This record gives sequence, structure tokens and C-alpha cells, in this order.
Amino acid sequence: MNERTALVTGANKGIGKHIARLLAAEGLTVYVGSRDAGRGQRAVEEIGAGARPLVLDVSDPDGIAQAAARVDRLDVLVNNAGVSLSLAPPAGTGVEEFRRTYETNVFGVVAVTNAFLPALRRSAHPRVVNVSSGTASLTWSTNPNPQFTPGSGGAAAYRSSKAALNALTVLYAQTLADDGFKVNALAPGLRATDLTPGAAAAGGDPAEAARGAVRLALLPDDGPTGGFFSWDGTPVPW
Repeated sequence: MNERTALVTGANKGIGKHIARLLAAEGLTVYVGSRDAGRGQRAVEEIGAGARPLVLDVSDPDGIAQAAARVDRLDVLVNNAGVSLSLAPPAGTGVEEFRRTYETNVFGVVAVTNAFLPALRRSAHPRVVNVSSGTASLTWSTNPNPQFTPGSGGAAAYRSSKAALNALTVLYAQTLADDGFKVNALAPGLRATDLTPGAAAAGGDPAEAARGAVRLALLPDDGPTGGFFSWDGTPVPW
């Protein structure tokens, strides 16, 4: 076990759980962020050595503050928690759905990142990974690409929230670069998770996406920052 620590939000299932497992296998102490204490504890037991439970609802400011108070130093933050409430196009999506989606996918990332910045600043090599989506790429949404069929205009709330997350990735990277931070976004590809009804049947291995996140989480000091990368390490256009 080394002395590095990591926090993965939404880590009791799906890609987040695999990220936590792989980071623990690398010897890090990993805080498994979960809204539900019971589900978080079960994930910790399944991950095994190095995993620690941390009750964390990214939409609860008081809960975020309480979680941050428990972590003195942090080397890696993986903002993985996210929601996709429907596949509706913008004209068929109510404002409330946009609000609920942005509350987790955008505002939650800002709240968690800012709350844990003091702990990250105590690291000699702080890393932040934001789990985004290839569907958030405006270039890919209007051109042929390797991950999905462009031009549908569906999942408007989710996709626009991840595009906003991409913008925040760039802004955090720029403003934290002098402090040694590496801040990057990941396009995990369509994976067999419960994020959307179709995702579970897609067959994509969540662990494959998780390996891409871990690569960004453990970047060397000469690694990139402010980038958007596919699960296989190739750059994704904004």
C-alpha cells in the first residue's frame, strides 16, 4: 500500500466501482463515494483492501462539507457521479429535467471539486478526472466519429450538461496548472450500466472505460492537462 489517496464519486456501481477497484489495485487508499451508506459499504467489501466508504451525495452541500472534513489529503479526485433522466430532444425536455440533470452533472462537480481542493492542494501530484461523454463533443455531434451516430439531437439535458462539464474541465485546468494539477475529461463510450435504458443492453465493458479513467488519474507530471480523451487514450475533439 502506498500513501496516495483517491476519491471516486458514484463509486458503488458501474464505471465508478470499477475505477475504485482499479485504483485500489494500484495501492491507493480509495474513498468509495456513495449516496447510500449501505450500498457504499457493500461496494467497499467487494473491492476489498484499500477501499473506504464515504457517504457523499453530490447534490447535498451539507453532506459534501461533512465528507470533505473527513479527508485531510487527497491525490486523486474522480468526478464520476452522473445522471441521465431521458433521451428526449431539447424541444421535448422540460426545464425541470435540465435542472435536475445539471444539479448532479455540473453543479455537483463544482461543489465537490471546490470542497476537496484544500485536500488536493496538500498532494504533490494532484489529479482530477471528470467522467464526461463522447456525446458531449460538439464536433462529434455534427460529424462522423468512432463512438456514436451523430445528428440525433436526443438526450439533450444529459449531453449539454456534459458539454458544460467539458468547459469546466478546461477552466479548472487553466486556473490550477501552476499548482501542479492535471485536470482532464474522459469519454468512456457506451457501457453496460444503468445510466440509460439502452446502456445496459449495449454490452460495453465498464472496466474498459475505467482503465481510461485510471490512466488519467495516475498521469505523470509531464502528462496533459485540460484535455478530453477517449477510454483508449486517444484525444476527443471538443
